[in-house]
Amino acid sequence: KAGVDIFSVGTGLAGASNVKRYVGKKRGGTVGLVDLTKGVLAVVASILIGVEGAWVALPALAAILGHWKSVFTGFRGGDGLAILGGIMVAMFPFYGFIGVLVGVLVAFGGQKLPYTSLFSVVIGYATLAALVVNANGDLPLALGLGGLSALVLARAILGHRRRRDNDGVDWDDMDDAEGAADQRRYS
Repeated sequence: KAGVDIFSVGTGLAGASNVKRYVGKKRGGTVGLVDLTKGVLAVVASILIGVEGAWVALPALAAILGHWKSVFTGFRGGDGLAILGGIMVAMFPFYGFIGVLVGVLVAFGGQKLPYTSLFSVVIGYATLAALVVNANGDLPLALGLGGLSALVLARAILGHRRRRDNDGVDWDDMDDAEGAADQRRYS
């Protein structure tokens, strides 16, 4: 749907799930893929210039902060969940892919559940963390990426609660979300 101001509908975020709901599945998928790619590129670029180990968490954090407060969108952005997925895929390709796949399956399988996007991300990252800690054993890296994950998840959860409290709308409930978006659009 051309002409939709994604910041004025739904959650008000430029994330894949909001774009999917209000613009279309294809564009929502594109946004998710682009965001995932930004996370991958942050890690790959940092490794190519010689950043190693837990220090990779710093350029990854910069990518997330740039997504949260993008200069290209008036310092508005998404919640960083897809970028975090890309970071994990780049750091641990096999395990990261499994974690992201689990998250996507939960998201699509549980679309009628409350808090679907947060629920899918928590399960996906929990799966990833369990696999990585079991196989890798790099504690500083695990702590750095774990801290990054906790930061992104905390911001996403707090943002969701703030929007719900401010609007009285559960943005994961499609009937509530669509009604509130229509009300915003036509008021």
